Parts: sequence; C-alpha cells; structure tokens
Amino acid sequence: MLIHGLQKLTLLDYPGKVACTVFTGGCNFRCPFCHNGSLVLRPDEGEHIPEEELFALLKKRQGVLEGVCITGGEPTLAFGLETLMARIKEMGYLVKLDTNGTRPKAVKRIIDAGLADMIAMDIKNSYKKYPETCGVPGYDTAPVKESIQLIMSSGIDYEFRTTVMREFHTPDDIRAIAKEIQGAKGYFLQAYRDSGDILKGGCSRHTDQELHELLAAAREYVPCAELRGV
Repeated sequence: MLIHGLQKLTLLDYPGKVACTVFTGGCNFRCPFCHNGSLVLRPDEGEHIPEEELFALLKKRQGVLEGVCITGGEPTLAFGLETLMARIKEMGYLVKLDTNGTRPKAVKRIIDAGLADMIAMDIKNSYKKYPETCGVPGYDTAPVKESIQLIMSSGIDYEFRTTVMREFHTPDDIRAIAKEIQGAKGYFLQAYRDSGDILKGGCSRHTDQELHELLAAAREYVPCAELRGV
C-alpha cells in the first residue's frame, strides 16, 4: 500500500494510546476546510514511504507503541489497506481507522475480519447540508447512514466527530447530526483550525461561547458529546 506520511509518535490520534499515525493519499470528498489538502489533491507529489519502513518502526518500538492510527485522505480508497491492517495486527498492535464513511462495504469487511480495534468516523454535517460541506454537489448520504449503523452495532470501540466552522455549522445542524447518532458512545465537535494545508479555505472558527452552544445542542441527543481543540 502507498503510504504518504508517517508520524512516528502521537498521543492524540489514538485516544488513550501511545501510537504512530499512517497517512494515505487521495479522497472522494473535497471539503473546503480539509486540513490535509495536499494529500487529497496532490498525493503523488508528496513523500512515498515504503511499507517496510513502517514495519521496521513497529518492530523497533514494540513495548513502547500500543497502536497504529490509519488516516488520510480517505484510507478505505487505498489499495492494500486490509492487508496492511492485518500485518499490523499480527505484530500485536491495536489499529484505529479514520474514515468518512462513504464506503460501507469496506467498513463492514474490516469490522467482520477483526482488523480494526477502533473506528473514528467523520460526520460532515446535517444530511441536508452534506453536499456543500463535503464539496460534492448532489452527494447522496445513504452510504454515510449505512456506515453509521454498521459502526454503532459493531461491538468495537468507535467515535463520531464533526469539524465545525461558522460558515457551515449552526446549533440546528449539530442537533440534526446528534439525533441521527442517538445512543453513540462517543461524539466530538472539533474546533476548526488552519493547518497551513487547507484545501480551499475561507472558513473561520466559532467563538468559545458559540462552540459551547453547539455542544449543548449535541448533548440534547448524545449526552456524552465533548469538544476538542478548545
């Protein structure tokens, strides 16, 4: 599998675990606020890391690292993803998969094969505002809905998350998302930040007060909802 980035140590990407992060390239969304814009638009222009470099790191850091987070881009588009996950699992590591939920068949295969110990799924917005938020006019949210149900019924650890910005997200939007995931054991609202590699830009962060108003809306249906990046 083509690896387009490797963060050798993270205490943030895999909650509660010391991990490393693998980045895949390419995505089927064009979210204007995406913080990995170059991985989405120009993956071939960035670095290509041999798989064996990852496995050499994992062998060297056995007993130190606990898990591997696979993110993107959208990892489920990557050829060889499931083989890579299986090799990582064989070494005794936990695996967390980040996904936008657009490929539920791939998500189901991964869950059924026991290849993921945790899945984090991004929910971009309320369904009526999905096309403009994900940058795909006319996008049909049926796959997203299917992935949500698969993940919630999977029995593995999971979280849902929404990166929020003033141009796209109101309390009513967050309320609509939370209503769709009632009973979820993890939902995070992530405050927008400019990483310097934003796909399109033109977005701004809510004030802290506004973020807490969004959180209150989420908690009407998902009491355990939390804020990140505040």
